[in-house]
Amino acid sequence: MIKVAVLYGGQSAEREVSLNTGKAVYQALMDAGFTAGLIDVSRNVAAELQTISPDVAFIALHGPGGEDGAIQGLLETIGIPYTGSGVLASAMAMDKIVTKRILDVTGIATAAYAVFDSGKDNLEENSKVIRKNISGKLVVKAPNQGSSIGIYFVEPQDNLENAIKEALKYDKKILIERFISGIEVTASVIGNDKPEVLPLIEIVSHTGVYDYKAKYTKGLSDHVIPARITQDATKVVEKLSVETYRALGCKGLARVDFMVTEEGDPFVLEVNTIPGMTETSLFPDAARAAGRSFPELVAELVRLAME
Repeated sequence: MIKVAVLYGGQSAEREVSLNTGKAVYQALMDAGFTAGLIDVSRNVAAELQTISPDVAFIALHGPGGEDGAIQGLLETIGIPYTGSGVLASAMAMDKIVTKRILDVTGIATAAYAVFDSGKDNLEENSKVIRKNISGKLVVKAPNQGSSIGIYFVEPQDNLENAIKEALKYDKKILIERFISGIEVTASVIGNDKPEVLPLIEIVSHTGVYDYKAKYTKGLSDHVIPARITQDATKVVEKLSVETYRALGCKGLARVDFMVTEEGDPFVLEVNTIPGMTETSLFPDAARAAGRSFPELVAELVRLAME
């Protein structure tokens, strides 16, 4: 019987989300017939892994230390196969600025953006330049956070400097993007060499913004499957999802988030290489729409990790 260590918890701002994901994955693995154990990565994870000696590690971590290639590097060193993307792909996808640059190079549509570097840029001067170059509503993002942590929406009349200052509490470099209005759609991608795009999901937030609270509080958002976009837009989103997945070198699974404009033009927002696996999460919903139960989904991810 395959022994799986579920790595969860950690010390990032997304610890609570990770704890929920890990517990849900652990139960699903048990239901699928695996031998499973939980390891909280806030402790000495290397020693615990060597003690348990699992056949594979299921990474259920979110945020820095879990999605950025760090735990992946440790598992590579120890020689334990693991779910999801490798060190480089994880690190690139975790950093929203690096992801944007890769999307630019590969010609994948994404919102106009600028970067503020606190180590060399003047906040007042750069804010004026950014306002001049990118008109309208802006989105300010701490590039190495997830679950909508460190994200601020700035209206044209609002003070951009204040939003950047808030985001600097999380990172030294800040991403500033043009806000794109439209339908928020997410594409769940699964597979290694031949990635499959699961049914697209439209995200409807009852709070107006799909933020941390909307993501993890029952009743504050709806997942509409399939997404209410045209057939042509659906095909483009699916195509761009696979192109993005491959451009970053993803494996196992990832979720690619889009905004689709009224004209039906999709723009990639960001990539999540370790999507949430809680009862309100998007990836399990997409898998269920494709006919996969949650235990079947986690079993498939373990199989992909061992390929």
